[in-house]
Amino acid sequence: MPGSEAMQRQLESVLARELAGFKALLACDQLTAGASQETFRVLADTEQGKQQFALRRSPMSSSNELIPGQMPLATEARLLQLAHEAGIPVPGLVYVLSPADELGQGYLMQWLEGETLGHRIVGSEALAAVRPRLARQCGEALARIHAIEVDAALTQMLPTLSPKALVHESWDSYKALNLPQPMIDFTARWLLQNLPSGARQTLVHGDFRNGNLMIDETGIRAVLDWELAQIGDPVRDLGWLCVNSWRFGQAQLPVGGFGVIEELLEGYRSVSGIDIDPADLTFWLVFGSFWWSIATLSMSLTWRTGETPSLERPVIGRRSSEGQMDCVNLLIPGTFQRLADRPLEQGQQLPMPAELLEGVRKFLKEDVAANQQGRSAFLAKVAANSLGIAQREFLHGQELARREEERLQKLLGEGDLEQLRWQLVHALRAELPLDTPGLDEHLRETVAGQLAIDQPFYSALHPAA
Repeated sequence: MPGSEAMQRQLESVLARELAGFKALLACDQLTAGASQETFRVLADTEQGKQQFALRRSPMSSSNELIPGQMPLATEARLLQLAHEAGIPVPGLVYVLSPADELGQGYLMQWLEGETLGHRIVGSEALAAVRPRLARQCGEALARIHAIEVDAALTQMLPTLSPKALVHESWDSYKALNLPQPMIDFTARWLLQNLPSGARQTLVHGDFRNGNLMIDETGIRAVLDWELAQIGDPVRDLGWLCVNSWRFGQAQLPVGGFGVIEELLEGYRSVSGIDIDPADLTFWLVFGSFWWSIATLSMSLTWRTGETPSLERPVIGRRSSEGQMDCVNLLIPGTFQRLADRPLEQGQQLPMPAELLEGVRKFLKEDVAANQQGRSAFLAKVAANSLGIAQREFLHGQELARREEERLQKLLGEGDLEQLRWQLVHALRAELPLDTPGLDEHLRETVAGQLAIDQPFYSALHPAA
């Protein structure tokens, strides 16, 4: 049984005291580990038979040291309890750890079975019959979340953020990265000019999307991952659910890749009695793509600094162009120049760099990934994707940079590419009119070109498909 003997003894003592009919601890397998929290699958023998639970806890060494902004696990547990009482499907809370248990901060909850992977939820044949009902169920669940009473205790536990404060907080975090991404600045300006008027303040889940829902043949089995909960505008949750990144290739079904907005809003209305203003929903849809474009850059930076030395993080950073292109299609839609195919062998060197990358990429994807399982297969695919990005950069990066520099010179005057990028960023932050002639075309072409290198099959590059 993995884990320290001391942990096993303490956990067994807790189960003996708190679990009716407990006989023995059979297994305690660690599933995830992080700087501030761990998840274990716990198997216990009881008089009613074998029972499984999930233990979520902070490591002993950091039980009193949370990452800034990190939600204490006792607060998560309280939210699960409130959600359960409100009729929202969540794992049942079994026990919240106390200091006397000597297991750190955390809680024990019911173990549930269901599908949580977004691409399987939108594509699994086993879930085909329930998918048309999921959008309405999401609306109903969100209405119940937003109806939970925000009392003094909950106000003290959670941050309270207005739409304006959220935009500024996100924009400031991007500025701190010191990366010139003009479409992010353009979107921030648009958001501040189109803030929702008279927004309600309720409990907000903060990360309600396909990928944080457990689904089975009956529908939503559980709403998971409450770490970003806050008090704010509830329409944020509905907009986030509809962000294109969480449709998993099913762009024609805006609600999680499985449903339509009318069904989502009807489900919300049936429980809350509230009609959602379409303009407010659009605001939060734009905000969601804006926020994701920044979050991906932030995650990539933690790889560059060595804080999270993960193969996935640098590739995630290249997903910023997904969110930016979604903002383009929402705010300044239009046509753009497509990348022309170039042969890998173009040049006089044998083999060319792009050819070398292609050989390794195909080996990782077709040989290594095909003969591995679980995380090893996944990481081989991530590595192959990373090489594909580098390969496209070799083939197209120079031409895209030349076009971008020419557009910027027409827009701003003489200068080199890096100087002009920063000049445009500073101009946008200094109130350059968003309808400046040529600005929308430049942003659209620049972001589309970057996305064609980063993720050429992402649906935002093919809005008419």
